[in-house]
Amino acid sequence: MEILGLPGTLAFFSFSPLLLLFRLTFSWWISPIYTHLKLKRCGFGGPPPTFPLGNIQEMKKKNTVTSVTSSLLPSNPTHDIHSTVFPYFSRWQNSHGKVFIYWLGTEPFLYIADPEFLKKMSTEAMASMMSESTNEMIERWIARINSGNSEIDVEKEVVETAGEIIAKTSFGMKGRNAKEVSEKLRALQMSLFRTTRYVGVPFEKCFNVMKTLEAKKLGKEIDQLLLSVITSRMKSIKRQTQEDLLGLLLQGNHQGDEKLGKTFTTRDLLDECKTFFFAGHETTALAISWTLLLLAMHEDWQNQLRDEIREVVGDKELDINVLAGLKKMKWVMNEVLRLYPTAPNVQRQAREDIQVDNLRIPNGTNMWIDVVAMHHDQALWGKDVNEFRPERFMNDVNGGCNHKMGYLPFGFGGRTCVGRNLSFMEYKIVLTLLLSRFSFKVSPGYNHSPSIMLSLRPTYGLHLLVQPLN
Repeated sequence: MEILGLPGTLAFFSFSPLLLLFRLTFSWWISPIYTHLKLKRCGFGGPPPTFPLGNIQEMKKKNTVTSVTSSLLPSNPTHDIHSTVFPYFSRWQNSHGKVFIYWLGTEPFLYIADPEFLKKMSTEAMASMMSESTNEMIERWIARINSGNSEIDVEKEVVETAGEIIAKTSFGMKGRNAKEVSEKLRALQMSLFRTTRYVGVPFEKCFNVMKTLEAKKLGKEIDQLLLSVITSRMKSIKRQTQEDLLGLLLQGNHQGDEKLGKTFTTRDLLDECKTFFFAGHETTALAISWTLLLLAMHEDWQNQLRDEIREVVGDKELDINVLAGLKKMKWVMNEVLRLYPTAPNVQRQAREDIQVDNLRIPNGTNMWIDVVAMHHDQALWGKDVNEFRPERFMNDVNGGCNHKMGYLPFGFGGRTCVGRNLSFMEYKIVLTLLLSRFSFKVSPGYNHSPSIMLSLRPTYGLHLLVQPLN
């Protein structure tokens, strides 16, 4: 008795493995090799990839270049950090220059550390909330110092306080909810960082199943917390308006756009607040943390800023007009963001073919712009490039950099950081309050080891000796 359809079934099952094999061969080797050859024809060099991993294996190799070393002797740490935080890019620059292609799995990225190439290619209520959170941190520090412990991990403390500040200024959250969202976002950041190690590798999620699930779980918990706040505020928007980001968005939504009729959906509101919260608090917090380290290492500048605060601020209430008078503090901030850019890279994707000199960037090409490399490039900044010299910004917003695209602390172009003015204000308020109350010295146990965890941060915390001023 013949079983109907059996030959077709057998043919299907025998054909399926061949189809799968072809798809894997095409996506893992044929397609990336074709793209690699196409990019070479466009004029791009770079480290030779080995598919399907690309250059990932080489990126995981230990740094063989003389670089910053973790040290328990913080008296003379070097600020030449590029070969430490990006050892593979430092090695490849020596061989392939400042513009080249590298591969994350089967995904090509255009590396850029050349500002000329980059150029051719392309309030009061809040001040009060910032002061309130900073003063609460100061009280915690005083209690700790009075108990006999003057060593404080300022990075941990400042990041936590900045999280509270952004929670208040973005959507009016306080207390436990603000702290819970901040902690979960930090955990989500670490989880996302671990899941990006195999970006570009086919079936990348299979390599990080647990971390991917953990990130999704944290994302849902954060969404639930923020949605409860948004829902509550939507109900009260007719009765009262709060001067924070969410309040402004809801007010605009309530009034509507009479010309275009556009409004934010709940999902839009959630994403806007989450983006602001996620990106806004840590970059400023890390800038403040690195500043405290550099001021602890350079007592002369610590004293200069303290003198400026006494002269400019005195007993006045901190507002945007008073803060504008802190000129030297702005120089210090610019120099800190040059040496230790909290956003160590900028990523872009070509939306059309772009011609730069004799190179053609194909549409869809991913670009990875190395901010650390450009900020530490002796050809752009001079022989003192790795020295802490805030005065270089005294009469020049670019700090004497010989190319206007060589200094990118907040990105560039249409995607320049929209929160930079708020960041300036928070930076000056927090630093003014801290320097008015404390002096800072480097702890003997501080381990100088900057590393990349999405942002540029101290690997082992940032321990300083903190003493109240007389």
